[in-house]
Amino acid sequence: MSDTALPPNIELGTDTVPVNNPYTGETIASVPTVDATAADSVLQQARAGRRTAAALSRAARASVLERAAHLIEERAESFARLIVSEAGKTITQARKEVARAVNTLSLSAGEARRNAGEVIPFNSYEGSESRQGWFTREPLGIIAAITPFNDPVNLVAHKLGPAIAGGNAIILKPSALTPVSALRLVGVLIEAGLPEEIVTVVNGDADIAAAIVAAPDVRMVSFTGGFATGEAISRAAGLKKLAMDLGGNAPVIVMDDADLDEAVASCVSGAFWTAGQNCISTQRILIARNVYERFRDAFVARTKLLRTGDPLDDSTDVGPMITREAAAATRAKVDAAVSQGAVLLCGNEVDGSLYTPTVLEDVPEACSIWQEEVFAPVVVLQPFESFEEAIALANAIDYSLHAGIFTSSLDRALTAADLLEAGGVMINDSSDYRFDAMPFGGFKYGSMGREGVRFALEEMTQPKVVCINRPTEGAR
Repeated sequence: MSDTALPPNIELGTDTVPVNNPYTGETIASVPTVDATAADSVLQQARAGRRTAAALSRAARASVLERAAHLIEERAESFARLIVSEAGKTITQARKEVARAVNTLSLSAGEARRNAGEVIPFNSYEGSESRQGWFTREPLGIIAAITPFNDPVNLVAHKLGPAIAGGNAIILKPSALTPVSALRLVGVLIEAGLPEEIVTVVNGDADIAAAIVAAPDVRMVSFTGGFATGEAISRAAGLKKLAMDLGGNAPVIVMDDADLDEAVASCVSGAFWTAGQNCISTQRILIARNVYERFRDAFVARTKLLRTGDPLDDSTDVGPMITREAAAATRAKVDAAVSQGAVLLCGNEVDGSLYTPTVLEDVPEACSIWQEEVFAPVVVLQPFESFEEAIALANAIDYSLHAGIFTSSLDRALTAADLLEAGGVMINDSSDYRFDAMPFGGFKYGSMGREGVRFALEEMTQPKVVCINRPTEGAR
């Protein structure tokens, strides 16, 4: 299949929507879109896919995923350039995403062969000495996967890889802002041998998504996106499994015994990688009072060295935000924070979809930039007086994905790991670290399920117990 061809099992509508380059504004593609009237057709295709997927051996699933990973690796530069043109990531960041997607599919192939269940020791219970058996992991059936714009290849791979490994069919609804990367990934899976009916791609509005989510045939919804949409999905879904990554507002604590140079470098990267459009992006940095000024001055100086501009230029550090409207809205939020007393240390300049990395201090805790996920290259610096205060500030937000702490004290680091309310605690690293094999998900409000290949596969399958009651000697 050519890079420009649509995969066979895309639901085709009579209308199309343009896909625009966030940096240049030019239209790079037009994709067919459907409305809620297409739901019956989509579900019919998915039912056929469910039967095909369930009949595939584990070896066949693994082979498809391994072959797809190899094909993407061969075409890595083409995939990276598509990510740049569609999502606005810098070319360096896009290449890293492609490498991660290759790893995600390779990990999925391994889980297809490995995560099969285990023996149950029935005879460990008195009265069950004559019994033996096991449990297997069986596919749920049809999984609806709804993906965001910010990692248009790897986050799709995180839905499709484990679902295919587990023997499921998938209805994929990619972000309307970045559907082409998802379509190319599905095309590669089909080229690698995946029966085309196993993945049905739907481009459309909220109405078609709601119809799919509510369908009884859909046994699980895997969603990455915002809280408002997540809440709407949970209301519409009915009795089915939900796995949701709904964002974060990541805190990082910098203790006075930390390596400040390392902490500054790591936190600048964690705050401004992918223009801050990342659910584990470092947003609130809490710094011990006696090193606050040193950290602040070094952090601001390093931030000012970042180059904002053309994402295809290898020297660019920060590319555009996903739309001009997103950049303008970010500036409005920062302006509102400044009007409430926050101090702007650098940034807050807009040029089309480009938004310069922005550092604030003295942000009131009632301000939206303190309380909510900004999803932009904006970071807040806040001093603290004691370790206990730092933990309280870090945990003050109602939802959480990752947190971090920089310290040279192992005891302090492990205490923080115990006390921080987060799905992942990064020690001597920023919040913005994720390895695709680790469990990944929220810890407080909106926490439903886990991604990370092995853990996603377990969410996307269900145990089936087989128990054999052997006759006793006298009954033979």
